[in-house]
Amino acid sequence: MPAVPAREEVPVESTWNHESVFPSFDAWRDEYQANAAALNEIEPFKGALSESPERLAAWFGLHASVSRRIYTLFMYPVMWQACDGNNEAIKGMVGQAQGLLGQFLSSASFAEPELLAMAEETLQTWLASDELKLYRHYIDDLLRKKKHVLSAEVESVLGLLSDPLSRIESIRSALNDMDLTFGPAEDSDGAPQPLVQSTRDKLLADADRQIRESAWKNYADSYLQYQNTFASAYLASVKSNVTLARLRGYDSVLQAKLSPNNIPVEVFHNLIDTYMQQIPTWRRYWDVRRRALGYETIHPWDIWAPLTDNDPQLSFPDAVDMIAQGMAPLGRDYVETMRRGCLDERWVDYAINEGKSEGAFSFGTYDSHPFIMMSFDGNLSSMSTLAHELGHSMHSHYTRAHQPFIYSHYSMFAAEVASNFNQAMVRAHLFARRNDRNFQLALIQEAMDNIHRYFFIMPTLARFEFEVHSRMEKDEPLTPAMLNEIMAGFYAEGYGETMTDDPRRTGITWAQFGHLYEAYYTFQYATGISAAHALANAILAGDDAEAVGRYRAFLRAGGSDYAIPALKAAGVDMTTPLAVEETFKVLEGLVDRLERLI
Repeated sequence: MPAVPAREEVPVESTWNHESVFPSFDAWRDEYQANAAALNEIEPFKGALSESPERLAAWFGLHASVSRRIYTLFMYPVMWQACDGNNEAIKGMVGQAQGLLGQFLSSASFAEPELLAMAEETLQTWLASDELKLYRHYIDDLLRKKKHVLSAEVESVLGLLSDPLSRIESIRSALNDMDLTFGPAEDSDGAPQPLVQSTRDKLLADADRQIRESAWKNYADSYLQYQNTFASAYLASVKSNVTLARLRGYDSVLQAKLSPNNIPVEVFHNLIDTYMQQIPTWRRYWDVRRRALGYETIHPWDIWAPLTDNDPQLSFPDAVDMIAQGMAPLGRDYVETMRRGCLDERWVDYAINEGKSEGAFSFGTYDSHPFIMMSFDGNLSSMSTLAHELGHSMHSHYTRAHQPFIYSHYSMFAAEVASNFNQAMVRAHLFARRNDRNFQLALIQEAMDNIHRYFFIMPTLARFEFEVHSRMEKDEPLTPAMLNEIMAGFYAEGYGETMTDDPRRTGITWAQFGHLYEAYYTFQYATGISAAHALANAILAGDDAEAVGRYRAFLRAGGSDYAIPALKAAGVDMTTPLAVEETFKVLEGLVDRLERLI
């Protein structure tokens, strides 16, 4: 059995540049102590924000300063743990950082109730001053949410609760990333292949069907073995969502999650309704894929099976080159910044090692690089994952370069646009320039893997969490078996008669996605990929000279505007289902292309 290397065995160039954040753990601990002391600077502002515009401006300055330091303090051990979950020292640092963040949120929670207690006319007058005009959008947004902001005392308690409530996801993460073990996959000769979180995707994409089947089954079986623990953690998260939504006076968790970003709940329902109408497209794809693979029946473990034996193998620099070529329409500075981040500044932790989390993400702060955690294994899928995460990181880079700290956090609804935009651009570039059949098949494989995740799995998970939250909101009973039954039923609708399902193992899919611990994040992958394709298509068509400029303005906007109007200014209206329908046409085109090639 080939061994997965230990963290200390991987080349340093394949790891993130943690020393650019803190040179050592001791330096982090010193900063922790300094930040804990800095919380004392908050106390004199309590009850004093309405004294003068100068006093309020001073508060905003202090809040930004302390926030920047604490979020960097928090990011460092969390990023490190995702890359090296076996590091014992880091585990304690994560807990410390979570606790300090909770204390900060509690200490600063008085501010919004105090601002809302002021006369609105006074606030509006102050916002005309040079010291405060920057904060107009923030104040307007706060006034919009006024009825959902509670008293200073209650907001303080909720701030303190953020730490213990965040531990719910930490429990799930510890079980999922550190304690959960899997039986090895087996190849057709019976030889074992190591199955860990960072090798799962590669095994599921192996040409050997026995490896795929055993990896898929063994992976699901481990989650089934701990289904009660996973269910307890997830239902605790759902219960906390419902409780907080009720405390703040929202009609539902869906409204509580979307309203703060000024997103109508109809956007969620438009996505789900359009997905349901387009399910036959997925069923057609399963059948075309079955024929492409030459199988009599197709199973869930065949979804990622390679369509060609000649999937190109890429080095990490090769993948960066490929992405840079695809992103060339966005301009030289975009491409050069991206190259420098990948090859010189070590934004990307792409090593495969023991203790590394599954999946990939972009994570940084206002004062750090926009780092990326992933496991790069040299195929087109890894290249595409890198392109996706670089979309996030470049979005963060441009936002932080052009916005003050208060507007440096874009919403989740906006976040998944830039990532999927990169993939759409790179994919279109490669389809147009690499015509050989095997490369086209490999590229279709990559494209369909991505669209399957964002346009099949994520809407299915969104339906699942809507059903679970709706039942919890009605105080109906929920058990692990019920969660599995709900999940299996939604998958069965998507698979139809063309997929030979394994409902028991498919039903545990919900436990495999930490995304569910951020309620209603999942559907925003699907809306994100929809907006991304609509924006990329406008640029690729070449008949709109201003399309690139509008998109780059979207990247720079950050939190200075709501996501819906920012996207509309960029060229796509997400209050209608048109972009979702346009992306389903992209899916249909890929199925057509595959059918022609076979």
